[in-house]
Amino acid sequence: MFLMEPSVCIFLFTCVLQLSHTWSVNNFLMTGPKAYLIYSSSVAAGAQSGIEECKYQFAWDRWNCPERALQLSSHGGLRSANRETAFVHAISSAGVMYTLTRNCSLGDFDNCGCDDSRNGQLGGQGWLWGGCSDNVGFGEAISKQFVDALETGQDARAAMNLHNNEAGRKAVKGTMKRTCKCHGVSGSCTTQTCWLQLPEFREVGAHLKEKYHAALKVDLLQGAGNSAAGRGAIADTFRSISTRELVHLEDSPDYCLENKTLGLLGTEGRECLRRGRALGRWERRSCRRLCGDCGLAVEERRAETVSSCNCKFHWCCAVRCEQCRRRVTKYFCSRADRPRGGTAHKPGRK
Repeated sequence: MFLMEPSVCIFLFTCVLQLSHTWSVNNFLMTGPKAYLIYSSSVAAGAQSGIEECKYQFAWDRWNCPERALQLSSHGGLRSANRETAFVHAISSAGVMYTLTRNCSLGDFDNCGCDDSRNGQLGGQGWLWGGCSDNVGFGEAISKQFVDALETGQDARAAMNLHNNEAGRKAVKGTMKRTCKCHGVSGSCTTQTCWLQLPEFREVGAHLKEKYHAALKVDLLQGAGNSAAGRGAIADTFRSISTRELVHLEDSPDYCLENKTLGLLGTEGRECLRRGRALGRWERRSCRRLCGDCGLAVEERRAETVSSCNCKFHWCCAVRCEQCRRRVTKYFCSRADRPRGGTAHKPGRK
């Protein structure tokens, strides 16, 4: 396995995560050493999966993973160091590691395959290691080279970001599933061979969302890191915290309110949910969280949607569908003194 120069890693991954209104993860890495190009599409796909998972996990939170928050590089200026930043670093690092690991197991890389290092060893009572375990060691090593190389500083923010990058990688390893196959006469399953597989990435996202809620705030003296002694104190502080936990340095701002300086849009105009059989408790309370608790009313709007329905297969070989229209009710946060064309209702306590 080769090692990348830090400058190359920074170039590759910064290009993946430089977000703008016209951002696309596919528009990066047109030049560079060919040896590094074999991982480029996996890094890009992993970064995108992390972004999509962040948006999914926070879809009904006051902070909903806006694009401005997704630039990991601090080249253009230091970003905030709150728990939301911690999650962005962790989920991005996890996404890159997860995709590299999966593509390795699928045979996309000539220099990587299954992890069979423990095959034949006793794993537990009645089972042995065997089969084709997903090679998380490979995904972890290459992901670390790309993601961690973005941090060139030695201050507390850099230490925080590196810690959360590692927490993201730990989340991938910690959520892997053991899969087993039985062996024995007539299916007696007298012994089993087992291997480790990646979970669905949604499980990694949910795991990190729990870590986000339990994130630890690290209090450091102002100016720490400006001297060798200060940097040593920072390193000691972060070493004392488990790398499975997310950490942050600052409190989060009030996401209810618009703040142009911080790039916050507030919750006015955000959609929320009230009804639906498949809604979880967190979604059902979104109107209260986004609107009521932020001093806003809930505006009810009726809209017409068009979707394909009554699809039938016709020999040979086409699927023809009808266009069905239906009226739906949607809810949005609105200032009570300025309704937007619907009927404003104060959210109920649920």
